[in-house]
Amino acid sequence: MPTMSQNTGLISFNNVSYEHDATKPILIESSFSVRRGAKFTLMGQNGAGKSTLFALITGTLKQDVGDINIAPRTSIAISRQTIPRNELDLTLRAFFEKCFLEKVYDIDPKIDAILEVVNLAPKNPEMVASFKERVIGSFSGGQQARLLLASALIQNPDVLLLDEPTNNLDTDGIAHLTEFLREYRKTVIVISHDSAFLNAFTQGVLYLNTQNRTIEKYDGNYNDVVKEISLRVDKEKRKNAQLAKETQTNKDKINYFAAKGGKMRLIAKKMRAEIEEADENKVDVRKEDKTIRPFTIPVQKELPADILKLISYKVIRNHNPKDVPCELILKRGRHLQIVGPNGIGKTTLLESLASGHATGEEVADGVTIGYYRQDFSNLDFDQTVFDCLLDVMDKKVEEEMRAVAAGFLINQDIIKTRIGLLSEGQKGLVAFARLVLLKPGLLILDEPTNHINFRHIPVIAKALHDYEGAMMLVSHVPDFVEQIRIDETLDLDKKK
Repeated sequence: MPTMSQNTGLISFNNVSYEHDATKPILIESSFSVRRGAKFTLMGQNGAGKSTLFALITGTLKQDVGDINIAPRTSIAISRQTIPRNELDLTLRAFFEKCFLEKVYDIDPKIDAILEVVNLAPKNPEMVASFKERVIGSFSGGQQARLLLASALIQNPDVLLLDEPTNNLDTDGIAHLTEFLREYRKTVIVISHDSAFLNAFTQGVLYLNTQNRTIEKYDGNYNDVVKEISLRVDKEKRKNAQLAKETQTNKDKINYFAAKGGKMRLIAKKMRAEIEEADENKVDVRKEDKTIRPFTIPVQKELPADILKLISYKVIRNHNPKDVPCELILKRGRHLQIVGPNGIGKTTLLESLASGHATGEEVADGVTIGYYRQDFSNLDFDQTVFDCLLDVMDKKVEEEMRAVAAGFLINQDIIKTRIGLLSEGQKGLVAFARLVLLKPGLLILDEPTNHINFRHIPVIAKALHDYEGAMMLVSHVPDFVEQIRIDETLDLDKKK
């Protein structure tokens, strides 16, 4: 059960309310505290306001009502989900310098130490100086994930806020981060859907309940809390089902007694009052129960047998590109997984394949490519969700588009919103809805579980498993990949 005691902690929220606008409250009179040295998972549905809570803790956002108390002289650093586009042109050194409010004159030793911590230091000592002059945008998605983490750690904060820190990290990167957090003696609050990662070091859960807009505090590991919440939802559903059954039975009796007239009508009147009271006792089932509906990604019609041919590809070794010959033919209905460590060139290969400009690539004429890009940068952030989804349809049937969108929990409010204003998880659901409406012949997926709520993962895995077109997949989440049919594997790290 939630631990609601409000002992003074390092971070305390007392009856805090915050809303983006009058129709979108994030918190309503919510209270909780986090003690010094605690390590918590922050859970909640996509779009519930988890990142907003981090912004309230850091002071980037100001609460509307209530008090947020942070112990004096407490330093807070946040590891963001993505690197802002205006920082992609910074050098590595300038990127780290930007982490500090005041100029740090001897920052190089700090950079060297933190690159070791996130396992990103150059192996060759002679390359250290030039490495710090590399532009941030030249690093792979996985390497950028490590840099985001390093940008928080270099500040040596009392409170470390991690927003999806395992996104894009390979197995070694996740293991390295897990071990670091196990040994970290300060306060950590982390947003993540990686249960194995969370269970390795967190001791409790802060749960953003979107039904009553409060933070519930639980002790125990991530799996235990997920199970407890699921049991509570089932209990609430059963209670409502029983109330609904009793109400219907009583309504039938009322109609019968009312028709009899006389004293029977008085009995009917009394029963109506009892039904109204039963309706008031009906439990609101928490909204976290919602999961996207099972879906199918339709396949482009009249596809050729051979969808894609690849005679060579580029990899990055020792920071240098290298051409690797291969003989790959991806046929209709075949699923290919591309594997390799962070920085080897997986995302770069997928980007070039999706654009049709890869070295040694030949995609059959007329094949429609559906590309799920890990940073969603192939979506127009200035478009509304409505326009984004309608644009990819051959026949612009609004009713069909809205039906597909609803299956991905894209409701009336979300569909009118600009994509750039959505949470990362909501952008992911829009990207999947877009693939359904596009009806591709070749599906290219780069880390499709990043930012996605754990409840949706099995549904997405089933849709990809059943996809009948050609598919190329990059994912560092073994539990997800195990649920999908993989016919062949391309290992970019294999020495040839």
